[in-house]
Amino acid sequence: MPTRRVTFRLYPNKKQEQTLRYHRKLHKDLYNAAVCNRFTQYQKFNHWVDYFEQQNSLPAFKEVWTEYKECNCMTLPATLKRVDYAFNRWLKGLAKRPKYKSIKHYSGWTYPSKTGWNAHTTGDNGYLELAKIGSIQMRGKARIWGMTTTCTLVYRNEKWYASITVNLTELKAATRQTDFGSVGIDFGCKSALAITDGENHSFMRPPKFLRKAEAKIKHLSKGKRRKTAPNRKKKQKGSSRWKKAQAKISKFSRKVANQRQNWVHQVATDIVRCNSFVARSKLEVSKMTRSSKKGKRKKQKAGLNKSILDVGMGMLRSAIEYKVKDAGGVFVEVPTRKVKPSQTCPNCGNQQKKTLDERVHHCHKCGLTMDRDLAAALVMLLWALGILPGFGTSLVDADVSSSTSETCKRKRTGSMKQLGQMKRQKHSPTGLVVETQTYFVEVWVVH
Repeated sequence: MPTRRVTFRLYPNKKQEQTLRYHRKLHKDLYNAAVCNRFTQYQKFNHWVDYFEQQNSLPAFKEVWTEYKECNCMTLPATLKRVDYAFNRWLKGLAKRPKYKSIKHYSGWTYPSKTGWNAHTTGDNGYLELAKIGSIQMRGKARIWGMTTTCTLVYRNEKWYASITVNLTELKAATRQTDFGSVGIDFGCKSALAITDGENHSFMRPPKFLRKAEAKIKHLSKGKRRKTAPNRKKKQKGSSRWKKAQAKISKFSRKVANQRQNWVHQVATDIVRCNSFVARSKLEVSKMTRSSKKGKRKKQKAGLNKSILDVGMGMLRSAIEYKVKDAGGVFVEVPTRKVKPSQTCPNCGNQQKKTLDERVHHCHKCGLTMDRDLAAALVMLLWALGILPGFGTSLVDADVSSSTSETCKRKRTGSMKQLGQMKRQKHSPTGLVVETQTYFVEVWVVH
């Protein structure tokens, strides 16, 4: 059963706004207390605290701190699950050491089940009913709607949002089918997209929202530097003028991000409307745009980082993929290191190295001359279709995503449902539970 996430904008009144902020602060303090409890138990007692021990300590914790009885009973374990997820990623080397979070960097909390909330909507506007908070008006429109499962409240840019996950029972019937077209797409900085179906070719210029807004952002940042900024080491708070200047910069940057997101969805919709088979190269955008590890003042790939991020290649890839899936099509990622689309001739399959400044593909073997980006897009399409000359192509090496493909076995990632199954199978310890519960409360008092 496929799952989709839908985001709505919330419009609470003044009383509901105060309650939401208060609950957000409570969840932030619980997160910090759980992090402190784990580190202190290991450093002083050489005891590793897991998720189940902290969850079992919640009843005793709420008896001491009675204000947490106002929160929904399922949201507190979900906050502890965030702590467990952060520690698991840290121990596996996927993230940095978990830190205490300020209210500025703690977005919200999650309702992991259907208890405590209800969405009165069919996917188009409506109301969100929260237990002990009230009914909040929300605005937004979902492309597909189904059975709601979880709800996450997010506070971002001084606005409240509700992120709701939806299980779709009949995906094909609820979505619009596409035409039976096949295209290859090549992403770039000079041309955001080079699209070809073998006969028709088209280019799409990059919108450059950030480049166009750089002058104004620079002007606003210059005014902010003249005001008193906050400094934690000196225990100095930022002035009210600094906060106003920062709010202007944040608002303008948010506008740029919204423009890019809107453009990405429009482009992805236009592509999927006419094509059910999409092939593109497998790019690792995070590695393409990361900073140098040797030093802070090293030259970064001739300034391509900002241009790559301004195009939004990762957002485009994700948007095209899930829209193709919803339409019942096929999305193929061509292995770049094996096929080398920018170095391969689509006519004969001959490979020859090119530098970035060579924008025209000219094959010395067959004499084909065409734009470099279009040649790369055509190579990806022919390889995905299995008709690229000189290559024994096979979709086994590619990343094929389709809504009609077989469902993969779900890995144990530590979701709330899997934790519940493990908890029912696991016998709770008898000796250390009481000590852990008591110490969890003591750590909270100190913190």
